[in-house]
Amino acid sequence: MTLATPIRPETGLNSLGFAKSPAKTRVVVAMSGGVDSSVVAAHLAEQGYDVIGVTLQLYDHGAALAKKGACCAGQDIHDARRVAERIGFPHYVLDYENKFRESVIDEFADSYLAGATPVPCIRCNERVKFRDLLETARDLDADCMATGHYIQRKMGPNGAELHMATDQNRDQSYFLFSTTQEQLDFLRFPLGHLASKAETREMAARYGLSVADKPDSQDICFVPNGNYAAVIEKLRPGAADPGEIVDMDGNLLGQHRGVIHYTIGQRRGLGIGGLGDPLYVVKLDPDTRRVIVGPREALSTRIVPVAEVNWIGDGAFDGVERQVSVRIRSTRPPREAILRATGPRSAEVELLNPEEGVSPGQACVFYETGSSRVLGGGWIQPRR
Repeated sequence: MTLATPIRPETGLNSLGFAKSPAKTRVVVAMSGGVDSSVVAAHLAEQGYDVIGVTLQLYDHGAALAKKGACCAGQDIHDARRVAERIGFPHYVLDYENKFRESVIDEFADSYLAGATPVPCIRCNERVKFRDLLETARDLDADCMATGHYIQRKMGPNGAELHMATDQNRDQSYFLFSTTQEQLDFLRFPLGHLASKAETREMAARYGLSVADKPDSQDICFVPNGNYAAVIEKLRPGAADPGEIVDMDGNLLGQHRGVIHYTIGQRRGLGIGGLGDPLYVVKLDPDTRRVIVGPREALSTRIVPVAEVNWIGDGAFDGVERQVSVRIRSTRPPREAILRATGPRSAEVELLNPEEGVSPGQACVFYETGSSRVLGGGWIQPRR
C-alpha cells in the first residue's frame, strides 16, 4: 500500500497539488513524535519533496518524560528527531511552552471553573499548530504544511474542502472544525484517505521507523492519567472548594468535593444513593458551587446555542436556515439538525432528535448531510 504518487499525469500536479517537481516543493511537516506524522514525513521525503520537520515543545520536559502516551514533549521530541536523522531531512524543535499555556492550558482551567467541559485539543490545533506553527512554515518559505491528522482535504468547485477521514474509527474532523479556509488552502493531510491505522503502521515498518509500534497518544497531553481535577487544582488553587448537591427544585441532597470533579450527564460517584430513581448531573453552577441533579429525561436537549462559529461551507454564513448534520461529542455520530445563524458568528442548532448530555464547552461540528464534508462548527453555550 502506498500514498499518492509524486506526479499525476492527468493534471501535471504533484501529489501535494503544485505544478512543479517534488524537489522544488518545500513542505513543513508538523511532527509530534508519533507514528502518524513520522510516516507523513518519511513518505514525502521518499517522494523527493524538500521536507523540513518541526516539533513543538508544548509543556515542561521534566513532567513529560515520566508520562507515556503524550505528545510534543520529552520522549516524543527525541523520537521525532530520530526519524528525521534516519530519513535524512532537517528537523527543528521550537519552544512554544508560553504560547501553549496562554492559548490552551489557561483557558482549559478557566472553562472548567466556569462549569464547562472544554476540548483543549481543538484549541491547540486552532491557536498553536494551525496558527503559530503555520506562520513559522510560511517564514521557512514552505509551499504547504503537512500533518498526520486523519482528515481529508479535497478540491471542490469552489476550492479546497475539508472532509472526514475514510476510516471513521480514526476520523479527527471533530477536532479540526475551526480550520479556516485560508489555513485549509495551505494545509495537507496525506493520511486521511487510508482505510485503517494498520496501513500507517505497515508503512512505518517499511521505512524502518523506530515509532512503528509506538502506542497512540492517550488523554490530553498535559493531563497525567486523565486526572483533570488535579491539574486544575494545581493551576487554580482553591478550585476544588466543596459545595451542595441539590435537585432541580433546590432541595439539598448532599455535599460534593468541588464542581470541577463533575460533568454533565454524570451518574456514578455522586454519593447520594438510596433516593429511588437514578439521578444525573444536569447542570453545574460554579457561582454558587452547586451541582444540580435530576432524572435522565432532564438531560434531553433539542436546541443547542453555539458561539464562535467557523464557517467553511459554500456561501456566506447568514440567516438562511440550513439542513445539516451535527456532531456534539467526538464519540457520537453526526445527527440531523437545522442550523440557523443568529449573528455573524453565532447560531442555534435544532436537533431533529433530542440528545442527552449536551455540555457547554464542547464543540458542535457541522457536516453536509449525506456527505463527508465538514462545514465548520462552533462552541456549545449554556442553555438559558
